Amino acid sequence: MDAFTRLDAKSAPLPLANIDTDQIIPKQFLKIIDRKGLAKGLFFDLRFDEDGKERPDFVLNQPAYKGAGVLIAGDNFGCGSSREHAPWALMDFGIRSVISTSFADIFYNNCFQNGLLPVVLKAEEVAQLMDEARGGNHVVSVDLETQTVTSPSGKVFHFQIDPQRKQKMLKGLDAIGETLIKVDSIDTYEMKRALAQPWLEGA
Repeated sequence: MDAFTRLDAKSAPLPLANIDTDQIIPKQFLKIIDRKGLAKGLFFDLRFDEDGKERPDFVLNQPAYKGAGVLIAGDNFGCGSSREHAPWALMDFGIRSVISTSFADIFYNNCFQNGLLPVVLKAEEVAQLMDEARGGNHVVSVDLETQTVTSPSGKVFHFQIDPQRKQKMLKGLDAIGETLIKVDSIDTYEMKRALAQPWLEGA
């Protein structure tokens, strides 16, 4: 996965609490296992009406927020069923970070495995970012190295993150990538085991 260090991008406000994974990516889009192509299903029922036309009042359909890379969301974002397609769809749409006061645990964990940075801030800080995102200048900076979010007006908010997860994101390591770093040690172990316990190899 791609490393995440610093992101300077448009922020889009989505002040809705309890956005669940079915709203993020509805079930009809779960038939594919490729991470590409899911952008069309992101927030499908919120973005489109019954005739498949874009809802002009939905934030991500508005010209000012086209190409947004940061989503400012309401409380408990990503609740509901576990589906890794949710962070896939957000990233395929171009969103690399979601900022909220809280996330559902499974969604939060899935984000780190896919290079999407979930940032938890205080309610008043998220409210400040929401307000500024509605203004003319809504470009924010999300800096993982310094663990800060800088608002369009220059206000700096600090966030906490598990040190191990931080390092994996900075290096672009998912679970497979982390394992591959230790491939030499794994090969050595398997060779020694084959010599000591050849019956395990079918010999």
